[in-house]
Amino acid sequence: MADSGKSVAAGKGSTFAGFLFLAVFGYFWIGLSPFPDPNATSLSTPYGSTSNVFNQLIVIAMSAVVLGTVLQNPARHLLLRPYGLLIGLLAWLLFTGLFAGDPSAAFRRLVFAILVCLCANAMLFIPRNGEQFARLMCLGLTFTIGLSYFGVLLLPHLAIHQATDALEQSLAGDWRGHFGHKNVAAAAMVYAVFFGLYARRSGHARLGLLIALSAGFFVLHAGGKTSAAMLPAILLLAWIFERWTKLGVVLLLGGLVGLNLILLTAAVSPSFSSLLASAGIDPTFTDRGSIWRLALSAIAERPIIGYGFQSFWQTDALFNSGQAMTTWAVTAANSHNGYVEQLINGGIPALVMAFIWLVVLPVGYARRALAGSNDMALTRLFLRIWLFSLFLACLESPFFGNSGPIWFTMLIAVFGLRLQANAGLVVKEADAPGSRVTPVPAPRIDATVLRRPVNLILSRRL
Repeated sequence: MADSGKSVAAGKGSTFAGFLFLAVFGYFWIGLSPFPDPNATSLSTPYGSTSNVFNQLIVIAMSAVVLGTVLQNPARHLLLRPYGLLIGLLAWLLFTGLFAGDPSAAFRRLVFAILVCLCANAMLFIPRNGEQFARLMCLGLTFTIGLSYFGVLLLPHLAIHQATDALEQSLAGDWRGHFGHKNVAAAAMVYAVFFGLYARRSGHARLGLLIALSAGFFVLHAGGKTSAAMLPAILLLAWIFERWTKLGVVLLLGGLVGLNLILLTAAVSPSFSSLLASAGIDPTFTDRGSIWRLALSAIAERPIIGYGFQSFWQTDALFNSGQAMTTWAVTAANSHNGYVEQLINGGIPALVMAFIWLVVLPVGYARRALAGSNDMALTRLFLRIWLFSLFLACLESPFFGNSGPIWFTMLIAVFGLRLQANAGLVVKEADAPGSRVTPVPAPRIDATVLRRPVNLILSRRL
């Protein structure tokens, strides 16, 4: 009777965990209002400023449930690590918010950003094992991708960019699904490809292949040239990273520095811009150059403290500035470069701390995870997502986005790499009374083993 009661309780706990996992996933990947009106003025506002009271209450309530659930987990002390760096970054952004045009709005958006970090990290603690994680991701992505295709087929005026849209009529014909923009849709579908490839190696071969193929087909029709070109490149870079980690690190750091230098130099140097044009490369990078020139000019005026968290773009101060008479870039929603955006938010200190958190530390996590004994398919998933997000940030501003799937999914990868770096894969027969946990060396895992429930046992180093 006691064992039966425990089984029932475990079943209820697993059901609640699955529901909570899908609820959090759905909030960020689908949102409260899928298929937004393409003529709504709110689409041109930065993340955070479009939040209404209902949305704020939903996020606070969801975060409270998530926190309460994670605090019951024995590994709760691993939540939001590394503490010191994240507290330092938070403290600095709070300080710079005092100099924002609207300090209260900056603080509110920063609180929202913290809740996003909490929810993303919790996604790794809510499932009871790797099998449930893979199953829930398959379920969530199947619905999400299906919803986007539903929109393309039956709601094309909302799911496909139209020439009648209020903004960016030149994107007519590009698929955006239930997302607000084709670039977000393309990046999200690249993540879905990675998850599909992971599912194929985690006991869901057919469904994983279907997810990967359908998401890849969507990327091609979304018109997201950056995401489409980066997908095979990231798969190759991750493959190199796994086999020759030192070479992978060199390619990563060199690629990030080199690409940003090329992009920003083209924005401010007419001669270099002409050189790129002669090579058949668009030197404006679809007119991002105007945004980068405006951003770099603003950074030069306040290089240390910046302008406050998400407090520069689309503000009255910017609209009423002298720049408004000379460039359309004052209407941009963000810098279209995640690294430049951190300089705008909190100056050089914010960029340095964000770079350490999102680039430098995960390099070490990835190296340890690839050399350790853990679920290598899961490590590979986090590695691919992390690499793609870092390079995507050279042309978009995904960092600290308070809505949508990109920043949320990147955080899962960053936090996940840290856990994988200090985890060992074990196999446990979940329903056998008195079952024992047996470590399994990751490089030699038998295919039949992977079909059993697996748990990540965290080492004392954490």
